[in-house]
Amino acid sequence: MISLSNENINIIINSKGAELQSVRNNGIEYLWQADAKFWGKHAPVLFPIVGELKDGKYVFQNKEYKLSRHGFARDKTFEAEQKDSTCAVFTLKSDERTFAVYPFEFIFYIRYNLKENELLCTYEIQNINDHTLYFSVGGHPAFNVPLNKNLSYTDYFLQFENDDVLKRYLLQDGLLSGETETIQLNNKALHLKPKLFYKDAIVLKHINSKTITLKTDKDAAGLKFNFEDFPFFGIWAAKDAPFVCLEPWCGVADNIHHDNNLKNKEGINELAAGKTWTRKWSVEFF
Repeated sequence: MISLSNENINIIINSKGAELQSVRNNGIEYLWQADAKFWGKHAPVLFPIVGELKDGKYVFQNKEYKLSRHGFARDKTFEAEQKDSTCAVFTLKSDERTFAVYPFEFIFYIRYNLKENELLCTYEIQNINDHTLYFSVGGHPAFNVPLNKNLSYTDYFLQFENDDVLKRYLLQDGLLSGETETIQLNNKALHLKPKLFYKDAIVLKHINSKTITLKTDKDAAGLKFNFEDFPFFGIWAAKDAPFVCLEPWCGVADNIHHDNNLKNKEGINELAAGKTWTRKWSVEFF
């Protein structure tokens, strides 16, 4: 475990999966504490796929490979290096075990930084192949709702920066079904209700907002989630669970009609040999 702190924020990260374990700001625990009754994770990292593969498999260069939902990074132990009291870098490198399910050489860096009331997470992927690297990556942090124990889940809402209506892409057994539904926001706000997630995650594509704020009118504590350059976004909670996941994705689950070809996968990222790819998300706590 690595701990980082500044005058406002204290976080703990596990080398397994480079997964956040705790995020406390001014004495409040913001991160879901992995109660297995609902969901036994805090904030898994999704790589080299996001979501489910059709039939649990993909094809690359006429060879079939199997990967479980969200890929293997969340179950791997990263090398951890603490730079200082407010910064740590976690590194995952391809090896013989990853080659068995993912035939690419890569180095995956995850950097956590603290700055005032903000936690910043940076994903950096280096292609050390001599050919194109195909991948998806995403975050899956879960935040406690309610943050104030005297309030209820339905006292909270998600405030979108630039959206009045959401187009939800529906899932069928973890795959995109091709069907959608419209969610009308109230003054750009999505009020949280457990039944929102009874049909699995709310999957969004290319929304106008790049900031979503979790807050309530009944208390001052909340957070602002910033996610530039992530074309997909997921919002999810386990059934009747007291948390909400805010998930920035560069990639998305397969469609039920997908041909299993990795190169044809929706949202797949292509990184040329020797190149580096970087994305960042951040959370401001208040």
